[in-house]
Amino acid sequence: MTKKENNVGPKKDTGQVFLVGAGPGDADLLTIRAYQLLLQANVVLFDHLVSKAVMALIPNHIETIFVGKQRSRHTLPQEQINALLVRLAQEGKRVVRLKGGDPFIFGRGGEEIETLAEYGIPFQVVPGVTAASGVAAYSGIPLTHRDYAQSCVFVAGHLKDQSVELDWPMLARPNQTIVVYMGLEGLATICTQLVAHGLPLETPAAVIEQGTLPGQRVLTGTLSTLAAQAVDAQIQSPSLVIVGGVVNLHHKLSWFI
Repeated sequence: MTKKENNVGPKKDTGQVFLVGAGPGDADLLTIRAYQLLLQANVVLFDHLVSKAVMALIPNHIETIFVGKQRSRHTLPQEQINALLVRLAQEGKRVVRLKGGDPFIFGRGGEEIETLAEYGIPFQVVPGVTAASGVAAYSGIPLTHRDYAQSCVFVAGHLKDQSVELDWPMLARPNQTIVVYMGLEGLATICTQLVAHGLPLETPAAVIEQGTLPGQRVLTGTLSTLAAQAVDAQIQSPSLVIVGGVVNLHHKLSWFI
C-alpha cells in the first residue's frame, strides 16, 4: 500500500468507502441511506455491535468481513482495519464500513476516515441512531426532561489499569443525565465515584442490556444498588448505563416489550 503523494487524489479506478452507522440493533432503525448502501456494496466490514437483524439485510452475494472489537479482544487491530479499508478501495471496490450506533460516537470513525483522507480515498459518512438515543427511547427513559434534566452527557466507561478515568466533578452535577457507553465492567467504580463527587446515593440509575432488540432487559435502581443488581441479574454486554432523575420515568413510560 503506497501513500498518495502531493495530494493528487485517487486514481480513476479507486473505489469508495462509506462509513455507515447501523443503529443500536433494531433493523427498523437503520436509515434509508444506510440500507441502500448495503444493497450496493461490494464488501461490508462490520463490528460485533452490528445486530444479526441488520446483517440479514445484506444480500448473500456481497462479501462480509468481521472486524469486531470487544474490550481487549480484537479480531483486527485498528491500524489493520484502516489499512484494509485503504487496500479494498484501491482495488476499486465499493466498501461499506458498518458500525453499531453512530460511527462518530465512540466508534473510532474519525480515525478511519483520517487514514482514508491521507491516502486520497473518497469517502462518505452516513450517521446512525446512536445507542444513547435509541436505547433510551426503547427503555422509556427520556434523556432530557424539564422536571429532571436540562443537559445530557455521553461518556465511555472503558477500564484502564483497573480504573475508570472520567471527569467526575463535571459528571456529578444535578439536573443532568449521564449516559455511559461500555460501562458494565466498571459499573461499581462509576457508581462509587459519582457518589464520592457529590451525587446522592439514592440517585436513580439504570442498565439496559440488548437495547432495542427482542431480548432487551431494563434494570433500574440507584447508585447505591445498581452494581450489585447487575451482578445478581447477570447482565451482559452490550449494555448501556443511564444515571439521573429521568430513570424514574421508566416504569411510567416503558412501551417496548
